[in-house]
Amino acid sequence: MKIHIKHMVSLRCIIVVKDALNTTGIAFKQVHLGEVELLEKNLFDLKKEELKNILAECGLELMQEKKITTVEKIKTSVIEMIHYSDELPKIKLSIYLSKKLNLNYTYLSNLFKEVTGMTIQHYIVLHKIEKAKELILYNELTLNEITHQLQYSSVAHLSNQFKLITGFTPTHFKKVKTYKTRVLLEKI
Repeated sequence: MKIHIKHMVSLRCIIVVKDALNTTGIAFKQVHLGEVELLEKNLFDLKKEELKNILAECGLELMQEKKITTVEKIKTSVIEMIHYSDELPKIKLSIYLSKKLNLNYTYLSNLFKEVTGMTIQHYIVLHKIEKAKELILYNELTLNEITHQLQYSSVAHLSNQFKLITGFTPTHFKKVKTYKTRVLLEKI
């Protein structure tokens, strides 16, 4: 049985969820961002409620509605792809998400827009810009390397989207080292 958890966006969240599962005595096989594979086929209401309360204390939410669960899977896939993989997939992101979630992209796109009010593409751009901010602040890569890593067609394209989202050019952002403009992943 699989359960889905909202706002799981970091490796620390995985640790928190594992601790919550151990505290409640719920046996699990694996914990991934946004998803837990349980060993049990059914989760008793009492244990489910206890887990829900522990997760809520940590800012996480046990999800139950199918639409919201699917949207969270999309969000988790985007976060994993942009923030936790070494490089973005070489295929179109729509094909990547479709294959990863085993659902038609048009359905995913319409559902995401219905639930969040924004397109998947805009959500991806927000995360790419957040990743660009992180890479700029680390000061380990040139803007050309960041452009290549995030699969932008040119530095100008990245710079235009960066300024549109942040109000800064990447160069100005780097000069002022404005850490305050970083956004928590679960807030995107």
